[in-house]
Amino acid sequence: MSDNEPSAVVLASISDSAISVTEHEELAGCDWAGAVVSFAGVVRNHDGGKGVHRLEYEGHPQAGQFITDIANKVAQDYRGVRIAVTHRVGPLEIGDTALAAAVASAHRAEAFAACAQLVEDIKANLPIWKNQFFADGTEEWLGSL
Repeated sequence: MSDNEPSAVVLASISDSAISVTEHEELAGCDWAGAVVSFAGVVRNHDGGKGVHRLEYEGHPQAGQFITDIANKVAQDYRGVRIAVTHRVGPLEIGDTALAAAVASAHRAEAFAACAQLVEDIKANLPIWKNQFFADGTEEWLGSL
């Protein structure tokens, strides 16, 4: 594939099972790609100065179509990229991957830019809500929409 070939979304999904950034890198990568850029959104043990024990993500019934549309839009904006992306739903523990994304391109600049845009667009537009369970026994719902 050359720089002028169309882009492809090889995976855009919502999963209630564990996800792997390495698997996304392998899906996106190919023999013409000189760069594979990946992102792992990982559950951390704190937020806003409070300790976090775990999270639960809940997705809109059409979240799968939303993530596909977001990935396709990024693929249109960056020619010659291959995209693999998955967002988790359900209960997650500290250290679990909530978002796995990988973008392959012939050149690193396009791969970095497309991956950054993909993650930002998902964060802003994917209808998935996060319930954080804090160490003090409180909880808080957060969402992108």
